[in-house]
Amino acid sequence: MSSHAHGFHTYHLVDMSPWPLTSSISAMMLTTGLVKWFHQFNMDLLILGVAGVLLSMIQWWRDITREGTYQGLHTKVVAIGLRWGMILFIVSEVLFFFSFFWAFFHSSLSPTVEIGNCWPPTGIVPFNPFQIPLLNTAILLASGATVTWSHHAIMESNHTQAVQSLLLTIILGLYFTALQAYEYIEASFTIADSVYGATFFVATGFHGLHVVIGTSFLAVCLFRLYSCHFSASHHFGFEAAAWYWHFVDVVWLFLYISIYWWGG
Repeated sequence: MSSHAHGFHTYHLVDMSPWPLTSSISAMMLTTGLVKWFHQFNMDLLILGVAGVLLSMIQWWRDITREGTYQGLHTKVVAIGLRWGMILFIVSEVLFFFSFFWAFFHSSLSPTVEIGNCWPPTGIVPFNPFQIPLLNTAILLASGATVTWSHHAIMESNHTQAVQSLLLTIILGLYFTALQAYEYIEASFTIADSVYGATFFVATGFHGLHVVIGTSFLAVCLFRLYSCHFSASHHFGFEAAAWYWHFVDVVWLFLYISIYWWGG
């Protein structure tokens, strides 16, 4: 039931929604479809699961956008709750990546005889950190600057600059993803090549996935910004996307310094 049915207060009691159920079923189909693809080389269930997750996401976030933009349900108290939710989500993401760094440093600081008692392992030719990885670092740092520019433009009610700088951020995110894909294609080792290949591709691959998610997050914000959903005092959807993007930037800096430069 909506908050209006419970009298006048600052909290938002959400309407009943089918999207948590459809998301759960779709996620189950996606993971089961991955297993089926790995074992039977059949992607039918995986494609159905991905489609279900995407449709559930689009419709669920559409409802949240409607609640916050048109129905006025995201009051100051609700916005504080949303902020804490995003902060705790980013903290959980930090711990997620911490496990990958732990695995990398555990293996690199005490290499075993199975990998030649050296790091990188015998037979592994690592990437040159001063080629594509350094370019990607510059791209992400530049995108952090442009998303901050867009945020300040929103706070100053400069709609044109906000749209232009956010569009530039998205272009930089897509450019980073394209270069990462090219790097993977040109790699001299695979995820199956010892613990180096496993830790490298899992850590950088999940970071790349987060870049794709962050880019889609910013693309939704661009559509909302173009549609005049944000004001100088009411734009938490954009703030959450900017926080997430800065988190992605910081994780890449740690990846670059530890895995590409020090570990290579």
